[in-house]
Amino acid sequence: MPQYMLLIYEDPSAGPAPGSPQAQQEFGEYGTFTEDVNRRGMFVSGAPLKMTDTATTVRVNGTGEAVLTDGPFADTKEWLAGYYVLDCPDLDTATQQAARIPATRHGSVEVRPVMEMSEA
Repeated sequence: MPQYMLLIYEDPSAGPAPGSPQAQQEFGEYGTFTEDVNRRGMFVSGAPLKMTDTATTVRVNGTGEAVLTDGPFADTKEWLAGYYVLDCPDLDTATQQAARIPATRHGSVEVRPVMEMSEA
């Protein structure tokens, strides 16, 4: 079955305040969603990500040396907050599942097919 990565982008200023009752409710909704896709046999993996200030960006310069920079690749309003990888029969199913993710109320979820290594 094809796999789809659901990339969760959030605008921290648009979502519920950390620790608020709304944030706790949303956290519970993520748990419910995860349990449901797991029960349906779709869940492959998923995890929330720490804030962008914990990121390290790696680039390789012209001499082949790795150059590390603290912080994310780009300064954007929305940041990659987490992901799910789901087994879904088709894109329609994957987008239906993405629409159930709580972040869609104040951010977005990008759905992308995972390329099998045999396709590369």
